[in-house]
Amino acid sequence: MPDRLPPLTALRAFDAAARHMSFAKAAAELNVTPAALSFQIKSLEEHLGQPLFNRLNRAVSLTEAGRTLAPGAADGFAALTRAWRAARNLHNNHPLIVTAGPAFTAKWLAARLYDFARANPEIELRFSASITYVDLTRDEVDVALRFTSHPSPGLFCHTLFREWMTPMMSPEIAARCTSPEMLVNEILLHQDDIVLTNPDIGWAQWMHHQGLHAPAPGGPRFSQSDHAIDAAISGAGVVLGRISLAQHALRSGQLVAPFPLALQNQTECRFLCAKGQETRPDIKTFFDWIKTEVAAMEHLAEGRHFVEIRP
Repeated sequence: MPDRLPPLTALRAFDAAARHMSFAKAAAELNVTPAALSFQIKSLEEHLGQPLFNRLNRAVSLTEAGRTLAPGAADGFAALTRAWRAARNLHNNHPLIVTAGPAFTAKWLAARLYDFARANPEIELRFSASITYVDLTRDEVDVALRFTSHPSPGLFCHTLFREWMTPMMSPEIAARCTSPEMLVNEILLHQDDIVLTNPDIGWAQWMHHQGLHAPAPGGPRFSQSDHAIDAAISGAGVVLGRISLAQHALRSGQLVAPFPLALQNQTECRFLCAKGQETRPDIKTFFDWIKTEVAAMEHLAEGRHFVEIRP
């Protein structure tokens, strides 16, 4: 039959070689020898009746037939990977893997893990604390919680909440710092967090909208916002704290946020998963649970005056 498909292993070899434009790199990806990969591609070309690659001195390039086949092969293996994962997930006997940034994992998710585990003992939840890019249709990650300023096309994407920032301090500092003007007498903690940079939110912006002069340069800087929150809890200074990271400390009284002015930029916390996977039982359970937990944060916005920082 002229439309009979060639062996899957040969197509897999071609897909890898077409992506890498290198037989050696493709062989390494598939954990086979270059000779074995070359044999698979040669058999595929014999099946097709024409070459797929131009063999150059130290490189390869796709022929017209190769360029025609490559996109379909890539899409086909991606679809096969998604279908395999979906079928495997029907058994629901593997961990639910959630990725989120290190600060959000430490300050928001970890504090709630016990409650989720107690309410859902049948779901083994695993966190991957990272902000690196993941492909939710291919990688071994089920859900991503990401702070972004734009939706993610091609994925199930639900906005959980809008991030906001306001001055936060220990009760001891709050007892003497009773007005925004008195912040000039306190150590201001600074953060180099990507969530605060789209566009920039910092002390200069907050002071400006409060009608005050920009603070003097200097002061401790932190690459991670959760470290700045910890420093503020210890009484080391005042932080322009992210509500998602500080809400537990505010509830417990470790931190106080006495001034109404709060700043927002375009950043939202979004729940992401592959389309169609949002109805998978364990993912839906986690999604419903996290929406309930987020709703419990809403009272912290009461009485706030929000200003949006725009580019």
